[in-house]
Amino acid sequence: MMAQVRDPAAMIAQMSPLLDQVRWCFVTVSNPGQAIELMRRALATFREEEGLSLIVPADAAHEADLAAASYRRIILQVHSALDGVGLTAAVSTALADAGIACNVVAAFHHDHIFVPEEYAEQALAILERLAASAG
Repeated sequence: MMAQVRDPAAMIAQMSPLLDQVRWCFVTVSNPGQAIELMRRALATFREEEGLSLIVPADAAHEADLAAASYRRIILQVHSALDGVGLTAAVSTALADAGIACNVVAAFHHDHIFVPEEYAEQALAILERLAASAG
């Protein structure tokens, strides 16, 4: 098993951002049948009082007739500890300073940063510079 990184400077320096080529959409559904169908293609789900939120490929959202903006995912390849402090703040601050909105999903092994599709390349460059400056 890969060692978890807890040191804030090390997490930033080792994040090795990677841009996923898939276009993703955040959608919500309350219909159980539609939820089951979309879950088969979902990258992630989260249950909320208003319905099931899913992150699905853009084509799945459009096929389900769910209007949604397209996002691109930047995978931070460092195996950051779930109780590590500072990575999310550093990433979101760097992107916010450039006027780029982001949605962060922390999974067990990696953090996943979703940015509006039109800012994907710019966001990747910002995160690469951030990692280089921390190293």
